Amino acid sequence: MLSARHELILDLNPEAAWARLRDLSLAPHYVPGLTGCEFHPGPRDGLGASRRVLMKRGFLDESVVEWREGQGLVLRLHRAEQGPPFPFREASFRYALHPESGGRTRLSLSLDGDLRGGRFGEWLLAGALKKTVAKIAVNLKAFYETGKSQNPDYAG
Repeated sequence: MLSARHELILDLNPEAAWARLRDLSLAPHYVPGLTGCEFHPGPRDGLGASRRVLMKRGFLDESVVEWREGQGLVLRLHRAEQGPPFPFREASFRYALHPESGGRTRLSLSLDGDLRGGRFGEWLLAGALKKTVAKIAVNLKAFYETGKSQNPDYAG
């Protein structure tokens, strides 16, 4: 199983960080390439919430499969009922918040999944996926701390 991870410190207290993280509509402001976000019928936060993120070429559905109030969440990545996006057999994205000294918060992100192609696929794609997760983390930090969108592809 592949796990591409990145951690950094947010200059926000855990409550402020969670207030932003729990708002699932904000992803287009920090995830490169997203052009929009629409919610599926049902809850907009908490376990069972589901959104469709729009991209330049297509879409990705993300459904909350784990919700730890004030601490983090896990999204299952899929394309409607077609399953996870290529090259994954199974994929999820984890956001976790941990209190740090000085009223700051450590953010841990990870993209976890099984790739088609097994270990060879992991070897081939691990570096690119780690860079993607790191870019999302850096953009999220900048957006959460400044309120300024970090994604030029998003016009919202």
